[in-house]
Amino acid sequence: MGRPVVLSNNQLFVGLDESGLVHDFYYPYVGLENLTNARSSQHKIGVWVDGTFKWTDDGSWEIKVDFEEEALISRITMSSYELHIELTLQDYVDKFSNSLIRHITITNQSDHERNIRLFMHQVFQISRAGRADTAIYVPDGNYILDYKGRYCLLIGGKFDDGELFDQYAVGNYGIEGKAGTYLDAEDGELSGNAVEHGGVDSVIRFNKSIRAESAASLDYWIVAASSQIDAQNIHLQFNGMNMEEHMNETRTEWHKWINDTGVNIPDFNKSELEKSLLIIKAHCDERGSVLASGDSSIFNYGRDYYCYCWPRDASYALWPLIRLGHYDEAKLFFDFAKDTMHKDGYLMHKYQPDRAIGSTWHPLIHGRSKELAIQEDETASVVFIMGEFYEATKDPIFVENVYHSFVVPAANFMCSFIDEETGLPHASYDLWEEKFLTTTYTVCTVIAALEAAAKLAAAADQPADAVKWQKSAEAIRGNLDKLYKNGYFIKGFLLKEDGTIDYDETLDISSLYGPYMYANLDLDDPRLKSTAEAIEQRITNVTPSGGVLRYEKDNYFLSKQQYLGNPWIVATLWLAQYYATTNQIDKAKQMLDWSLSRQLTSGALSEQYDPENGSNLGVTPLVWSHSEMVNTILDLSRLV
Repeated sequence: MGRPVVLSNNQLFVGLDESGLVHDFYYPYVGLENLTNARSSQHKIGVWVDGTFKWTDDGSWEIKVDFEEEALISRITMSSYELHIELTLQDYVDKFSNSLIRHITITNQSDHERNIRLFMHQVFQISRAGRADTAIYVPDGNYILDYKGRYCLLIGGKFDDGELFDQYAVGNYGIEGKAGTYLDAEDGELSGNAVEHGGVDSVIRFNKSIRAESAASLDYWIVAASSQIDAQNIHLQFNGMNMEEHMNETRTEWHKWINDTGVNIPDFNKSELEKSLLIIKAHCDERGSVLASGDSSIFNYGRDYYCYCWPRDASYALWPLIRLGHYDEAKLFFDFAKDTMHKDGYLMHKYQPDRAIGSTWHPLIHGRSKELAIQEDETASVVFIMGEFYEATKDPIFVENVYHSFVVPAANFMCSFIDEETGLPHASYDLWEEKFLTTTYTVCTVIAALEAAAKLAAAADQPADAVKWQKSAEAIRGNLDKLYKNGYFIKGFLLKEDGTIDYDETLDISSLYGPYMYANLDLDDPRLKSTAEAIEQRITNVTPSGGVLRYEKDNYFLSKQQYLGNPWIVATLWLAQYYATTNQIDKAKQMLDWSLSRQLTSGALSEQYDPENGSNLGVTPLVWSHSEMVNTILDLSRLV
């Protein structure tokens, strides 16, 4: 399961699943902490009418999950033909407080008035295994408070006419053999149990008689704060507000963010571009981190989440924002990068949103040699994107802020991290985080980073640095032929301790994208053209579902071993960008159309897809997929 809808105000991040239910709830950082238990279904919605009860995720409802245009506000419908009920939900994370608000319209589609009861269930896991959490009904204010320490989650709501929820129940969930208090709702009545601790859940009931073929609306909210008083103050404000007007205020803020940059958004695939922009923005924390994905469902199949800030992924996410005049997110990330950089001038594998170092599978030793557990392209990517930022803004204060604190140590590190025997960067882990090599892709990103650093040195009036870094870039470019074998740029090689070289001749999409995008080879360079031809022949449209593989024999999430790998959005759109640059517009549009056809209704894009049926694999959404979508649309919009 993915997250077709993600909602955020850059502190609180909520992921809704394919059933339109809350499945991820991150606070106080985007990506940290996840206060739900994503391995189980939760935050259920139930309806009782005419003596019949149904949970909306029981398989009998027709559910459509989408986004609004130009705003991180969901557009969800849940229809039960058996109950003759339709629920319409507009969900958003408040721009003015850390609150998830669900505006729900209940439509009675029958030909007579009926009493309809809507049940909203919530189950949080604040402490480890939920063993020390408390949930309590607070009569002064009519709300549920779920808390542990400085994490306070307040659950409340009201109908448009001001009527509050009329029943509640609090109980245990997932401990001592207890399935959860949500089961108490199935007879249409709640017990009124007012407090419980340990693993806890709660349910509240909204009760309304609705005339034939008429509707009633309510707002349900979860307020996240560090104290009960702070949460309660926001709750009381909501109780006194016109909540539909409040939703419009949040909508207006999103419209401003999309449109008020001074850069026109092209009409070409405008809706898809804007949805991707919003998804990228949702994953940006206001303290600088850019999350790879908030979809925690991957934890069911792997050992960890994607809820980290990879410097590479962050740089790719920021690139289209910079192109469209959104600069604040980049500035915040650059501060994040400065704070997390190692004293020797490189960035580590990945980081938590709070700047702590993230988990890794890169060892500190390879063979018998001590090695850095890094992917050098990540350091290079940040310097490169700093160069792109300066080209877009020409901001001298920006140069002042990053030059000595980041650019100098990073560029000097890259200049020193070179093997004399090859004249190319020393081995590190590749961009796919799998192999310890000197890869074509990393080499090319280092070239681009050193050239960007040289331009920043010139802007900082440091000519000696500029000359040094430019010469280093030129020397590395002069040795690119060592990575060209058998008619294409190979994945890379490993210089062994005895001085011999082991070549990895795998054909990899990054070995085209690196020389084309970062090393700036002439588009008529026969090495580039022959590599593109090999990509077309060997890893493009080689599965029934089409698309481009990352590389040959890619086993990540590959369950059908008769194929060489799964197609990826990033790989497919990289080829599209190459086609656009080389004026092969029809081919570029084919790659773009393939990628657009893989979107969920909401516009969310996965990481990769099943080679036979094209179903989502990996996390959904993947921010990197969306950044390449925006970049590709921008590239093509200038040509069509």
